[in-house]
Amino acid sequence: MKLLRVGAKGAEKPAILDAEGVARDLSGVVTDIGGETLTPEGLARIRAVDIGVLPKLDGNQRIGPCVANVGKFICVGLNYADHAAETGAAIPSEPILFMKATSAIIGPNDDVVIPKNSIKPDWEVELGVVIGRQARYVEEKDALEHVAGYCVVNDLSERHFQTERGGQWVKGKSADTFGPIGPWLVTRDEVADPQNLGMWLEVDGHRYQDGSTRTMIFGVAHLVSYISHFMSLQPGDIITTGTPPGVGMGIKPEPVWLKAGNVMRLGVEGLGEQRQNVKAWQG
Repeated sequence: MKLLRVGAKGAEKPAILDAEGVARDLSGVVTDIGGETLTPEGLARIRAVDIGVLPKLDGNQRIGPCVANVGKFICVGLNYADHAAETGAAIPSEPILFMKATSAIIGPNDDVVIPKNSIKPDWEVELGVVIGRQARYVEEKDALEHVAGYCVVNDLSERHFQTERGGQWVKGKSADTFGPIGPWLVTRDEVADPQNLGMWLEVDGHRYQDGSTRTMIFGVAHLVSYISHFMSLQPGDIITTGTPPGVGMGIKPEPVWLKAGNVMRLGVEGLGEQRQNVKAWQG
């Protein structure tokens, strides 16, 4: 299933795409796409519905974040061998974890705003993993059973804040609008192998990132298991799993940073595409 949320900010309706790609209103079936809806029981309720009888939604409406009320937004750093190489970093021996503020979350096509005092804003196309069943100390062989589905994430970063202002990475990752997710949450049964998905990102039509989840250092199952040994994972939590090479900070001979007026397009195979206009901070 391809689940999404359609409508104005704060007034999104839960929806599902039919076989023709038309969004159908799920608000008579579930309250929203998040939390209990993403459990095996919640997804079973949606699967039991005849999609063809659900009301059609206006295809011109805004698409909101594909998951509502995200509890934790967990990020994995330097998780692609080729990306680690372009940054000059060593291959991690264990996953590098950090958090992204949930207030950064926006819809897949909403405007991205460069934060005040930003010097080095950057892009990162990533595979997002949405949890559907509580995970605590799970074994890797069982980890994917705790996944509801997958989505596209643009893990936007302010590199100056992230690496030159001291402390942890979270403050370079958490500006408002720095977490576009969606357009869809694609349920796990429709993704045959999360470790074999092409992914790409363009700025103003120039393709900077063109990679694959095949080059992940730590795969999805390992990450879910690993993280569950440090914190419980709850339905609706998101893990964004790292980015392939081609980020702005890695461009040679000089880095390329986002600026107002840029247009980003990005996607992950089978999970849809995002498009964001980049705007300047208006204080």
